[in-house]
Amino acid sequence: MPMNKTLMHTIGVIHRGLYRLTNGSIGAKLGGRPMVLLTTTGRKSGKQRTIPLQYMMDDDNIIVVASNGGNVNQPAWWHNIRASSDVTVQVGKKTMRARAETANAEERARLWPILVDYYSGYQGYEDETERTVPVVILRPEA
Repeated sequence: MPMNKTLMHTIGVIHRGLYRLTNGSIGAKLGGRPMVLLTTTGRKSGKQRTIPLQYMMDDDNIIVVASNGGNVNQPAWWHNIRASSDVTVQVGKKTMRARAETANAEERARLWPILVDYYSGYQGYEDETERTVPVVILRPEA
């Protein structure tokens, strides 16, 4: 069953606030898994939008999943990165610029089983919807 959007939003606001307030001391992990703050530019508003997301490392790249809790629509942040791939990520105390791109078919085929092994809920989210859940690669800039 997809997650309730209002509940997801409320949890995200609280999580983001604690993460920022404590410079990652609170919120950098959730349920034992690492969390990143992803800041995108709103494709319609032009405003900065920040969302906490679970992530996994792949070499130097940060991998996030646009699951949107299994809801039918892609998350707003995914649409934002399609409009502008320039993003900022905060991992704990460290903030950096990155380029965001949706994994191509070959990259997704390699990463998806690793991601599902890392967090089985991703497969459940994809099973709940007819859309393919995008895998997003955040490539830190030097």
